[in-house]
Amino acid sequence: MLEKKDIELEKAVLIGVVTKQQDEKKSKEYLDELEFLTYTAGGEVLKRFTQKMEMPNPKTFIGTGKMEEVRRFIEENEVGTAIFDDELSAAQERNISKILNCKVLDRTNLILDIFAQRAQTSYARTQVELAQFEYLLPRLKGMWTHLERQKGGIGMRGPGETEIETDRRIVRDRIALLKDKIKTIDKQMAVQRGNRGQMVRVALVGYTNVGKSTLMNVISKSEVFAENKLFATLDTTVRKVVIGNLPFLVSDTVGFIRKLPTQLVDSFKSTLDEVREADLLLHVVDISHSNFEEHIDSVNKVLSEIGCGDKSTIMVFNKIDAYNHEPIDEDDLIAIKTKANYTLEEWKKTWMNKIGNDAIFISALNKENLEAFKKRVYDEVRKIHVSRFPYNHFLYPDYESEEE
Repeated sequence: MLEKKDIELEKAVLIGVVTKQQDEKKSKEYLDELEFLTYTAGGEVLKRFTQKMEMPNPKTFIGTGKMEEVRRFIEENEVGTAIFDDELSAAQERNISKILNCKVLDRTNLILDIFAQRAQTSYARTQVELAQFEYLLPRLKGMWTHLERQKGGIGMRGPGETEIETDRRIVRDRIALLKDKIKTIDKQMAVQRGNRGQMVRVALVGYTNVGKSTLMNVISKSEVFAENKLFATLDTTVRKVVIGNLPFLVSDTVGFIRKLPTQLVDSFKSTLDEVREADLLLHVVDISHSNFEEHIDSVNKVLSEIGCGDKSTIMVFNKIDAYNHEPIDEDDLIAIKTKANYTLEEWKKTWMNKIGNDAIFISALNKENLEAFKKRVYDEVRKIHVSRFPYNHFLYPDYESEEE
């Protein structure tokens, strides 16, 4: 019998704000996601703290009274990490660390840490390291302001004032080196993509943890790592898939997330080339998530940023097996029907109806409605293939269900 090893999770508290731009509902949703991020990184959230503010405090992010409440809780419960839901400036991070006397992270730092843990290949590790250094560079000035303020004077003569420039040079040199390394790998990957010939390329895109890797495993009959954690997949996986008798390529890409650090978008641009060069996108959505519409908007925003906003797309609404709506009691005369009460059939009559055939509802895990999904993908891939090779149209007849 295998001995169960206890994994000690790092104790953490979460801190967020409620503002005009971010109401209580949205703040809770962001903190739910931040808690999942913390769990993915190996942490255990003991408590959440939120404060209503016009705007975050430029010195300490939250007010002095709330900060003292956080400090007491951290001290009494021996918490090692405080995680803030928004990006902190170097000055804020330094001020907060002095008050709380513990490790202080922001959302960006946490995501970068998860990426560093998840990077399996040399390429992914290089991309993450580049993102980390680009995050660090603008913060170096804040780390050394105590030296810059004291221009000379007793005890301050000598090399002290130049240390920030030394650090900047080291970081800039490292960034330049990493960028050169990525350029070299990019050229190799571009050659690999070129060697795939004129096969139709399909890319799976979507928010993190929506089931892209599970769907990839089902349609390609391969074993791509899939796990109920954020950013399970960092490296793009490309598989040859055959539906009916029509072969094409499917790539599984890194998941997107709200407030995705710009450093990551920049350093992972080459990974996203698989999306750019795809002929067809399968936008996978976790319809069982209460905020799936916002997830769609976040993904579309990133797709627009990388120039793929107008690409041919099929919306794949996944996890229908986990979809739960809150039925309204018909005898309750004052109950108001909201989106939380919609059945799947009612959802299909909303804006989803305008998508028409380009909206498919499946469960990749339970393999529900996969034949309809395969037929829709086959039809679209066949159309692209025939436009590329008109003389091949007779080779690929209409799709016949594998279940028939």
